[in-house]
Amino acid sequence: MPYPDYDSISSSNNRLIAEEMDYDRHHLQIEFDNLFIALTTEQKSVYTEIINAVGDNQVGVFFVYGYGGTGKTFLWKTLSASLRAQGKIVLNVASSGIASLLLAGGRTAHSRFSIPFNLTEVSTCNIQIDNDVANLLKKTSLIIWDEAPMIHMHGFEALDRTLRDILSHDDSNNSSMPFGGKTIVFGGDFRQVLPVIQSGTRQDIVNASLSSYIWDYCKVLRLTKNMRLTVGSEAHNTEETKIFAQWLLDLGEGNIGGSNDGDAVIEIPNDLLILDSADPIYDLIDFVYPSILQNFNNTVFFQERAILAPTNEVVDEINDRLLSMFPGDSKEYLSSDSICHDEHINDAIDPSLYSPDVLNGLKIPGLPHHKLALKVGVPVMLLRNINQKEGFCNGTRLKVVSLGKHVIEVEVIAGSNLGTRTLVHRIALTPSDKKIPFKFQRRQFPIAVCSAMTINKSQGQSSSRVGLSFKQPVFSLWSVVCRFI
Repeated sequence: MPYPDYDSISSSNNRLIAEEMDYDRHHLQIEFDNLFIALTTEQKSVYTEIINAVGDNQVGVFFVYGYGGTGKTFLWKTLSASLRAQGKIVLNVASSGIASLLLAGGRTAHSRFSIPFNLTEVSTCNIQIDNDVANLLKKTSLIIWDEAPMIHMHGFEALDRTLRDILSHDDSNNSSMPFGGKTIVFGGDFRQVLPVIQSGTRQDIVNASLSSYIWDYCKVLRLTKNMRLTVGSEAHNTEETKIFAQWLLDLGEGNIGGSNDGDAVIEIPNDLLILDSADPIYDLIDFVYPSILQNFNNTVFFQERAILAPTNEVVDEINDRLLSMFPGDSKEYLSSDSICHDEHINDAIDPSLYSPDVLNGLKIPGLPHHKLALKVGVPVMLLRNINQKEGFCNGTRLKVVSLGKHVIEVEVIAGSNLGTRTLVHRIALTPSDKKIPFKFQRRQFPIAVCSAMTINKSQGQSSSRVGLSFKQPVFSLWSVVCRFI
């Protein structure tokens, strides 16, 4: 059964919502019973502490710290089922769209709490004191925020200030409590990708995540047991896999590369490398996508495979190469680029700098290219949230089903919504890159070929077969490999 849409709670339909919640509570109780039995001793300890904080109406701010594979998502599902089976409200959010799809009723934190995209140290969420979201937050028993280290600290602080303000209207003491006295659980792994700070130094990036006053309130709860090595196929239990998993942990902890202050050259074991290849890109594609011509029509084939690279330039090179391997002719879609009408352009600047040709040539992270070449069967990725409830959000991996003149039909190839289809049309997109001294919009399909993707874009996803392309040394290699144990 689907989880109740708590956003729709209103006085006019309380009876119907109550009936729906009662029906769901029965099924949620069964789900919780099955999940709770499967918890490890470590997970049960974390679960009990959080549940006790909610039950006793304590002020609880927790950070569940665990690397990929330790069962954080499984713990979120258990907590949610437990409280929802009691008729309580749990808000599941994540810092990325992909991570939010793994949560029951999940949403991105920005969407759920109306967090502004351009954050400052005094930002607040765009939530009015008497609107539906504010009323929902008042009734909420627990907030779970997954992949928390990915977001800038000002995002947490904006929610903290907003909750203190909203909840202080009912009790003035809440203004002095973190998050207005609500129990909130952050989760993630600081070994992985931290907030992206344009042109930022290593210190700027670390400060953007770790320098918040919020962490002073947090009680850290740790998960250390790698569940991927204890469940599933026999391949997970081999000594070789355990050695590899330990190597990844040592890499993430900075224990490889000798004595260092955080900067070191890491030598990757030869058994992980493609050596002495005349065409390394082809060999990498063949490793991740073997017999692609025979399997490209198989939706499951792309489900847990990915090629990762540190820069968009390398990603584009690999995607172009793989696109050429697909059968059939490619179809090109060109964008319509223009300066935003409300943009003031200095008269001293040559207008030719803003000609369509110049705008067409701009390649900006997170924005589709001016020229989009596609073939039927090619894996693509959404670059914007379209319909998150149906699983179509920024980062969702899809497969092209058909190519029309004005729409493209796509099918989900990964996640819980596997096989769901939708039509994608062109939308107007405006980049938020502060390096661009003017505002312009690009009207294009919000998708990009994703046989390969950047390391940052892979955050929140898990794959069983991954290839890494490093043409030159890359900063923080551990940020990606720790994800794919």
